[in-house]
Amino acid sequence: MAKTALVTGANRGIGLAITKELASRGYNVIAHARTCSDEHEDLMRRISSENGVEIRTIYFDMTDTDAMKETVKGLMKEKVTVDVLVNSAGIAKYGAFAMFPMATIREVFEVDFFAHLELTQLLLRQMMRNGKGVIINIASIAGFDTDKGNSAYGTSKAAMIAWTKVLAAEVASAGIRVNAVAPGMADTDMAQLLNDDDRNRMIEESAMKRMVKPEEVAKVVSFLASDDASFINGEVIRVDGGK
Repeated sequence: MAKTALVTGANRGIGLAITKELASRGYNVIAHARTCSDEHEDLMRRISSENGVEIRTIYFDMTDTDAMKETVKGLMKEKVTVDVLVNSAGIAKYGAFAMFPMATIREVFEVDFFAHLELTQLLLRQMMRNGKGVIINIASIAGFDTDKGNSAYGTSKAAMIAWTKVLAAEVASAGIRVNAVAPGMADTDMAQLLNDDDRNRMIEESAMKRMVKPEEVAKVVSFLASDDASFINGEVIRVDGGK
């Protein structure tokens, strides 16, 4: 039986790369996005056809608790088993703390941290009943390497890293593994939010002198989702080209 993975933020960037990679490995994918578009639907159908797997699209804003709950309830009613959950959706906002609106910091935490806690909790009960499951959180090296302007994004990813380790310890006895991947600056739209000086500085700080490709992150996620990683739990793997 093919396993099923639910990937948040599957319409672009790292989330899209993860969707493609898991589909190529034979996973059926529940591909989440915030809004529906013909372009996204066509792309998901193409990935499905090319890999001979089922891709189901679901849509809700990560901060819309009611929509999230209704979507998960619908999956449970259809007896869909989620074997792998990849918490990938996120936003990035940067700015010096002294002048940074608290509303913006709360927004980043709601999307990048609390929404994933809620979705995980909704799906975790099924995993615990089944006695198996894999949860993979997309963190960031910004959660380790503090830097100016990162009071929102960086600290939300630091919280994600800490939660990964806590949850891994809590649910290991139920047969569930929880790990995180912490990419360096990825070659996605999010990197364009940085000014040229900061982006170039981060590239220079990497020993390999480039941004990480979304496909490189996706391959690490695929490994952690697989049985090859059966004894890896509570880890945060940096994918940043080294320092």
